[in-house]
Amino acid sequence: MLSVIESVNAAINNFIWGVPAMICIIGVGLYLSIRTNFLQIRKFPYAIKVTIGRMLRKREASDGSLTPFQAVCTALAATVGTGNIAGVAGAIAIGGPGAVFWMWVSAILGMCTKFSEVTLAVHFRETNANGDLVGGPMYYIKNGLKKHWHWLAYLFSAFGVLTVFGTGNATQVNTITTAVDSALINYHVIAADNTSTVNLVMGIVLAILVGLILLGGIKRIGQVTEKLVPFMALFYIVLAIGVVVMNWRNVPGVFSSIISGAFNPASVTGGAVGSFFMSMKKGVSRGIFSNEAGLGTGSIAHACADTRKPVKQGLFGIFEVFTDTIVICTLTALVILCSGVPVGYGDAAGAELTIQGFTNTYGNWVSIFTAVAMCCFAFSTIIGWGLYGARCAEFIFKEKAIKPFMVLYALVAIVGATMDLGLLWSIAETFNGLMAIPNLIAVFLLSGVVVKLVKEYFAGEGAKD
Repeated sequence: MLSVIESVNAAINNFIWGVPAMICIIGVGLYLSIRTNFLQIRKFPYAIKVTIGRMLRKREASDGSLTPFQAVCTALAATVGTGNIAGVAGAIAIGGPGAVFWMWVSAILGMCTKFSEVTLAVHFRETNANGDLVGGPMYYIKNGLKKHWHWLAYLFSAFGVLTVFGTGNATQVNTITTAVDSALINYHVIAADNTSTVNLVMGIVLAILVGLILLGGIKRIGQVTEKLVPFMALFYIVLAIGVVVMNWRNVPGVFSSIISGAFNPASVTGGAVGSFFMSMKKGVSRGIFSNEAGLGTGSIAHACADTRKPVKQGLFGIFEVFTDTIVICTLTALVILCSGVPVGYGDAAGAELTIQGFTNTYGNWVSIFTAVAMCCFAFSTIIGWGLYGARCAEFIFKEKAIKPFMVLYALVAIVGATMDLGLLWSIAETFNGLMAIPNLIAVFLLSGVVVKLVKEYFAGEGAKD
């Protein structure tokens, strides 16, 4: 039975994250970019100025909502995760250095996709029975499209609920326990065969922390993410820049291998990765997996923002993809490629490749800091996806489902800490990809609304800058 599930999941997964899906995600991004005259490039300096300006402005949000800064931190909490560390390493190992180039391409188009998702989410959001602002793909499908499309909203929400337990929780907890175990074993605090008790304790502690934060409501989620996300992102960026600076002589050669490897991977990998499509597929899929542009999930957090300007909040989508993929994923790639770590091209790899890049440069002591970074990344993802799952469950089952969902979601942390998650990770990745289908259809059909809102904004407030 298990082997049947594995083979069925593998077939669906290969299709979803295969060439047809890549064409859909890239295609919708390109279509939106053309319709908005490449807004993400044209207005990039304006987007960065507006988003950073709003981040630095301290203000309280009204009840049931987040400040614009808390909204972007909650979305980044879910986005900046282990995909930035393990996902990039896997893309380079299987797709060669050229995968990084395709990651950049998907990010440039993804900026416009995410901008559109966030703009639509704020424009079509609602206030629920508890007085909280709610929105996201299911609401812009329900409130923006005709009734015969509404089944897509329920499909998205169902895939969302099924995805969060794996992608958002169990696999992230597993990453935390692995990182802590390796640090404790390295420093001879515990023996390698003595991790099960430690993992169980960690699982229980994480379940309690996740439960307390999520059950505290939208305000508490915002308060945690606005403190955790800037700290963890800056901490990781500083560590990574240190590796690049200390290996600066290798930087020109690395960029050369990224560009040439994008179109002729065999020339860089010695023939281990010979397929141009493999390099492209890995770069695009890992880029999307990391920045979530096209999945629609980030817009659920932005819909909670205390703002009346959809386009202005949408600019945070551009900032988010830029921060996640162009900055953090690129730095991870440079850590691996500049540090001289031997990469076994053609073979699967994960976070250990990135950690080796840090330890090669700084020495073994840095493993404790990489463990802290990975724990922060994974924990923030658990919180962000907890909000997404609660909103999806609420859309299907109404407000009564929120608290039971959050309790169940918190308890899954214990499963993630104590079990082998090979198949669960693969199934979660499949459902994650399935979420993109109803969302991309909706964003494509609502592109006219995005264009109209952009024109109105830049004819009014946006025209001043």
